[in-house]
Amino acid sequence: MLKQKSVWMHIGAGSFHRAHQAWYLHRLIQQGDDSWSIALGNIRNDANTLLDNLAKQNGEYTLETVSPEGERKYEKITSVRKILHWDEKLTELVKQGCEKETRVIAFTVTEGGYYLTPQHELDSEQSDIKADLKGELRTIYGTLAHILRARLAAHGEAVTLLNCDNLRHNGERFRHGFLSFLQLKGEIKLYEWVKNQTRSPNTMVDRITPRPTPDVAERVKQHTGWDDKAPVMGESFIQWVIEDDFINGRPALEKVDVEMVDSVLPWEEAKIRILNASHSCIAWAGTLIGLNFIDDSTRELPIKQMAWNYVTQDVIPSLSPSPLDLEQYRDVVLARFSNPYIKDTNQRVAADGLSKIPGFITPTLQERYAQQQTPSATAVLPALFFVFLKRWAQGKLPYEYQDGVLDVAYYQTLMNADNALDKFVADETLFGSLANSAEFHTLMINTVANIENWLKSPEQTL
Repeated sequence: MLKQKSVWMHIGAGSFHRAHQAWYLHRLIQQGDDSWSIALGNIRNDANTLLDNLAKQNGEYTLETVSPEGERKYEKITSVRKILHWDEKLTELVKQGCEKETRVIAFTVTEGGYYLTPQHELDSEQSDIKADLKGELRTIYGTLAHILRARLAAHGEAVTLLNCDNLRHNGERFRHGFLSFLQLKGEIKLYEWVKNQTRSPNTMVDRITPRPTPDVAERVKQHTGWDDKAPVMGESFIQWVIEDDFINGRPALEKVDVEMVDSVLPWEEAKIRILNASHSCIAWAGTLIGLNFIDDSTRELPIKQMAWNYVTQDVIPSLSPSPLDLEQYRDVVLARFSNPYIKDTNQRVAADGLSKIPGFITPTLQERYAQQQTPSATAVLPALFFVFLKRWAQGKLPYEYQDGVLDVAYYQTLMNADNALDKFVADETLFGSLANSAEFHTLMINTVANIENWLKSPEQTL
């Protein structure tokens, strides 16, 4: 391991990074290993106030964690040592990315931030991708091309590009998208350098981290005496599994309980299908019956039963055999969602459904059909999302729906059309080959009808 000072540059200043990756590096520092620190920045200008507040606090902030039993703990996180302020040219990100001491560039840009088709190819028709191909800096691809072009010109030292988002095979799929972007842009020299002088390990990350509300800062001040302007909160549970494939050194993360493995696949599949897909199921269903929070929604027996049936009837048979105890994992996940102290919002978890359907849910649909089984329990999830999206198009959601790949005009028209369900199910970007399956169309028609009936008496199980 490298003992000289090294920098982990992180792109994506949201709550999750500060409650997850930054916490692990903080623990290393607490153990006496301060060879790594974080430089934190953002692609877009929506985190400027947060970054300003962090800068005034020398990068320090409080992490509040809460267990399902309501035990709260407070810890000052000290691993963020440099704030990279935003401007349109991402000047400070580029400068930091060029430093030889920057050995890892990591990022959290949400599932929709990778602009991949169901075949895991870069979707070059997306407006943000088109803009970046012309030189703008809207996406992780345009941003990294900008940074790494300057790094190559400066010295060309190797760097690890680490995806920390909930994307299946996240390292390799990001990498394929990035290399495709560079080819489309005609950057052959940079393309060859990225192929040879970077690595992109697959990772699995887990900690429920709601958007901070004002009461977090109030509790932090009450318990610590510090008027923290950038606190963050999360559940007590945390997990990080990383494929051990770094090219230019890495922190000694195994010393702080990060699982460094040859393949993250079993953990990744369990997390994405059992936790992430169930989370979305509960958020969409809870929203539809007028609830605001994940824990309240999970404690509604019919909704919990939807998630339990989905995992038990379809996911576990799809992922078996597994080195993990999938039934135990299911029960732990549902207990975590029921935590009444987290107050994670349905709005946050319901977001980006157009990326979550193909990423989290469609693989289980396809595998159950391949096993000659009808995935009735899994079909509930896209059926819920269809009804949810229809309510959005009618202006009947209680909050603003956020989706990175949502074409508002197209979906407003589609969801208000008489044949909305037919067109929704026939969308290959959502359902791949199943979009052409008459059997799947029939299943979805029946399942949507069942959801609509359930909404008339939501105290009944589906």
